[in-house]
Amino acid sequence: MLAELALAGSSVLFRGASLEAQAITAHEWIVAGPAETGKTFALMHRLAGILEGTPRASGALVRKVRTDMTGNVLVTWQRVIDARGGWSAYGGEEPKWFDHTNGSRLYIGGMDRPGKVLSGERDVICVNQAEELHLEDWETLSTRCTGRGAVVEYPMLFGDCNPGPPSHWILSRPSLKVLHSRHEDNPTLYDEQGNLTPQGVRTMAVLDALTGVRRERLRFGRWVSAEGVVYDLFDLGAHVIPRLEIPASWPRYRVHDFGFTNPYVCQWWARDDDGRLYRYREIYRTQRLVEDHAKQIKALSVGERIVADVCDHDAEGRATLEKYLGIRTTAARKDVLSGIEAVKSRLRPAGDGKPRMFFLVDSLVERDPSLVAAHLPVCTEEEMGVYVWALGPDGRPRVKEAPVKENDHGLDATRYLVQHVDKPMLEVKSFQG
Repeated sequence: MLAELALAGSSVLFRGASLEAQAITAHEWIVAGPAETGKTFALMHRLAGILEGTPRASGALVRKVRTDMTGNVLVTWQRVIDARGGWSAYGGEEPKWFDHTNGSRLYIGGMDRPGKVLSGERDVICVNQAEELHLEDWETLSTRCTGRGAVVEYPMLFGDCNPGPPSHWILSRPSLKVLHSRHEDNPTLYDEQGNLTPQGVRTMAVLDALTGVRRERLRFGRWVSAEGVVYDLFDLGAHVIPRLEIPASWPRYRVHDFGFTNPYVCQWWARDDDGRLYRYREIYRTQRLVEDHAKQIKALSVGERIVADVCDHDAEGRATLEKYLGIRTTAARKDVLSGIEAVKSRLRPAGDGKPRMFFLVDSLVERDPSLVAAHLPVCTEEEMGVYVWALGPDGRPRVKEAPVKENDHGLDATRYLVQHVDKPMLEVKSFQG
């Protein structure tokens, strides 16, 4: 299926699911497919068209975490509205809403900071990267898009997503229409004869270089789970929680995993009075010198009482941190298997049904554009589902033998921190074992 649509004085080529997205009227729908199929671009055109075609309409553009929209979907939205005209942004560098000359308004928000997104009824709500949402998030949005008081003909909740695990709620929600997107839908990748364009050659080379479950999902669009996930106890709903105010009395730690080509990771953790750990800030960045990281870390830590800086064993890196931060660093414990077990122990629910470590939403200081472009993890939480045990000769995961040395930069840092904090307990277990 192929069509060229005239939009705001220019023509835009849509194919397949991207074309279906321009006319579908279902109340709930999603365009699902691998990376770089043009899903987001198509949805931004549909969203703009609905609001421009209905004076005084009210819409919302949402992602799980508000800051993840900057430099991502908002760039695509800006491209679309710049071409169409008639839109103005309000709220500075992180716009809170966009107004059209016909009186329509589009609110911008995340489920972590919904603001006015959820403060009233909306005619349309568009969700970017819907696979990041829990079912409860989607259902919450659906209560703000019921058609009550709507001015559009077809109120709707829609979005785009990359594939996730086969158990994902997107695949089992009866009221949700799923449109399946392919790379061939994207005219910047494939021409009308089905041949790769020069951009297509470059893009597909990046996707072909992916490995494991990320290759299956982002290259081939398959809803699969990683085989032999190391931290199979990790649950986004249980371990990733809303931001909270860290009391000044809680001990705070920084932990560092050095890298340049691979990400340099610095995590900030706090420990509450019951010994639970909270990751509340994270740098996850490539192509920067330790000296530059140290300056940023110092600025971000102003006023905080850091009781320890736990580091990977790179001597030059540690010396640079000590020089610029004015601290003494502590060498991390490097035993991988005992460290993994220590982290797993904290991920398990304790006697009160809650785990003993948490990752606060919106902890990432900035998204690394090179990692985004390469479709690699951009924070520790994104490593959790793709950090796996190595396969043995029989093709099965060698559980508790050796993880694959990939997608582990933030998880190495997390392991160092847990081994440092839980050191007395680990030594007792080792002695008793």
